[in-house]
Parts: sequence; structure tokens; C-alpha cells
Amino acid sequence: MATATYIIAILVTGGCWLLLLRGYLRGKQKLLLWSSFCFLGLAISNLLVFADMVLFPDVDLYSWRLGTAAVAMLFMLYGLIWEGE
Repeated sequence: MATATYIIAILVTGGCWLLLLRGYLRGKQKLLLWSSFCFLGLAISNLLVFADMVLFPDVDLYSWRLGTAAVAMLFMLYGLIWEGE
């Protein structure tokens, strides 16, 4: 059950990334670009959660997961502060 949850989280954040990127390419609004970078980082973070918990349970990827999610949130924060209208 946990494996399915990890896979669904990867698919949902990846789908959000694609939709946000497509929206940016159509409308050229920079907030959509920064949001898409955020969701790409969150998808990578979810992929690392899956790798940490399922594929490599004996390897600790906690720092990588946390760092990836933090960088993703920084992209969103940058977009909200400097590119928001």
C-alpha cells in the first residue's frame, strides 16, 4: 500500500509540473515557470522518497529528500515574492 502511495505522489507532482510548464509555454507568465520548477523539485523529492523507502531501504536519503524539497520551495518563494503581480 505504501508503494502505491509513493508512486501516486510522484505521478501527481509530475503531472502538476507538466501542466504548469504547458501553461507557461502558452501564456509566458513567469509565476507559472517558477511554480513548475517547484513541482519538478517536489516530484524529484517524491522519487527520492520512493527510492529511500522501497528501492534502497538500507541507504539513508533523508538529507537529499529534504534538500530537494527545500530548493523546490525556494523556487516557489522566489516566484511569489519577485514575480508575483
